[in-house]
This record gives sequence, C-alpha cells and structure tokens, in this order.
Amino acid sequence: MTSTASQKTTKRAHNFNAGPAVMPQPVLEQVQSELLDYGGRGMSVMEMSHRSKEFEDILNRAESDLRTLLDLPDTYSVLFLQGGAHLQFSMLPMNLLPASASADYILTGAWSQVAIREAEKVGRVRIAASTSGSNFDHVPAQADLPLDPNAAYLHFTSNETIHGVEFPIEPQPPAGVPLVCDASSDILSRPIDATKYGLIYAGAQKNLGPAGVTLVIVRNDLLERVPQKLPVMLDYKLMAQNHSLYNTPPTFAIYIVGLVLRWLIGIGGLTEIARRNGAKAKLVYDRIDSSGGFYRGHARPDSRSRMNVTFRLPGEDLEKQFVKQSEAEGFIGLKGHRSVGGLRASLYNALPLESVEALAQFMAEFQRRNG
Repeated sequence: MTSTASQKTTKRAHNFNAGPAVMPQPVLEQVQSELLDYGGRGMSVMEMSHRSKEFEDILNRAESDLRTLLDLPDTYSVLFLQGGAHLQFSMLPMNLLPASASADYILTGAWSQVAIREAEKVGRVRIAASTSGSNFDHVPAQADLPLDPNAAYLHFTSNETIHGVEFPIEPQPPAGVPLVCDASSDILSRPIDATKYGLIYAGAQKNLGPAGVTLVIVRNDLLERVPQKLPVMLDYKLMAQNHSLYNTPPTFAIYIVGLVLRWLIGIGGLTEIARRNGAKAKLVYDRIDSSGGFYRGHARPDSRSRMNVTFRLPGEDLEKQFVKQSEAEGFIGLKGHRSVGGLRASLYNALPLESVEALAQFMAEFQRRNG
C-alpha cells in the first residue's frame, strides 16, 4: 500500500515559539522514519524497556555526545531527569544548600525571580544583585556583584527568555564557591568552559529536544553535600549512582535529545552553531536598530539575548496588528510573554536562517506600511 503521507510535501511554519520550540528538521525526519521500528527491533523507542540494552545504548550515546560537545570531563555526572527547570528551582537547594549556609542569586528577570522564590522555601537566599530597577533590561557587570565568599553557591540564569537579556560571559564567583546556572534557553548555543561550573541545569524544550526531560550536569564532589533521607526522586546522588535509571525516565524524549546532540556534532559543534546564532540575531537587531525608533528593543545592546529578541512598536494596537499579520504570513510565536507584552522572536539553534531572513523582510515591509 502506498502511503499518501510520503507523497505529501510538508510546509513548515516560521516557528519563533519560545518553548516548546522548533526542532531540527533532520531530527524530526529520523524520528518519523524510526517511529514504528527502531533499528530493526520491530518496536518504537517509546515501547522499549528502559532496562533494555537498546535503550542503555541510546542513553550512553546521548551522554557521550554531550560530553564531546562540552569537552566535559569524567569529574562531572550527567543526569536526565524530569520536572523541568521548575523542579530544579527546588531540587538544587534541597541538595546543595546546607541549613547552616545561604546561597547567592543574581536577579535578572522573570525566571531567576521564580528560582529565588522557590529556593527561599527551602533555605536561606541572598539576592547578590538585581536589575529589577531598570525593568530587567541588562545583566550586571562583574564589578557590580558584591558576592558572598562563604555562599553555598552562586546561581544565575544565563538567558532570560521573557525579558530577552543574556550574560555574554558567566559571572565569576569567589574562590571555592560553586557556580550554578539555569541554562534552559541558551544551553549548547555557544562554546562554554563547563569546568567553570559546579552545576548546570536546563529544560530540554528550547535547544535540546522535546518537553519532558531535564538535563543536569553536576560536579561529582558536590554530590557529597547531598543530605541523607531526601525523597528518592529529588536526590542528585542517587540519580547519578543509578545513571538516571533509578525509575523509568522519559525514554522517548531522551532518544530525541540524543538525535539533536548528534545533529549538533554533525553540523560542526558549538563553534558552528554559535556562528549561526550570531548571524540570525544580527539580522533582527539590525532591523530594530535601523528602524529609526519604530522598533524598540528592550535589552541594552551589551546584554542582548541571541536566543530571545524582545521589542516593542509605537503602540499596543500596532503590536496586535503585527502579530495578526505575521501569523497570516506563516510566522508563529511572535507575541511577547503575557507578563510583559510587546513582541518576541525566539531564535533557537534549530531555527533556520531562512526563517529569520523572512522575518527581517516582514519587519521592513510592516514598517513601510505603518511607519
């Protein structure tokens, strides 16, 4: 029987969603081809036992490829967990914040704000710096960080998806203080020195794969801080000892993350994806900067996110018109977050350059008609 689906040409949207977000098309095509029969096993990955050799191979390859991309040494454990970054907001202090200590947090937007609020339910937190006074339009410079040399850890959010600000380089903690990062929306978007970090966590649904799995990278010596008698599903040390297989993990999501990691390696790794991301962001920011004020970026130029470009138009009615007309032209997800309004273009790793070029052209034409 001939499949009509195989004969159909799929039209892909210009997907600027902030998450769940665009996926690499070659990955989606491979998932499609293997959906019913993975590797000749006569079953889908989602039907496999997580204890099978086949799935262990999938898990091991995903971890190996992640280590390759980040040049991550064996002194770090890689965990594939559930619950998203939201659970990490609580799980992190449960594991690494002793009752006798406090942790430093840098407040740069909506997500670091939620991280602080959740951590305060667990232990003592100190806001080391905040940019709330300027409506989170920048990240603080190192000189503006009065950090506690005795902090249990220093936490920052590398990229704020809602306000569109990003740390161009990670903050430097005092000697002996572990650096902890919520990297949910810019992980693997550029090279970093992972050995500068004590722990990195990220929800998968922006740059890594589908919703449902959360990546945690933790330096092994920090696992000795994990207190006794934590609930098993909240215990980093137990999860590391069991190679993320203490219980049934999100197997299908991990499989797709593995394909995305392999895709990243295939295109040239983090150096190449950083080049692509820089070119995409430049197209949109150049359009904003050359608009004579018709488009107004939220973030200061030195703190602009390459992943989430946030901007405003002269009025809310015009912004609504922009969203409506852009959707009619096949652009998805350009409406800003409900808490701040305006517009937002999310330019994650898998978004093709052609979509960004089309957006820049649409912005120019919209200004010509309405400016």
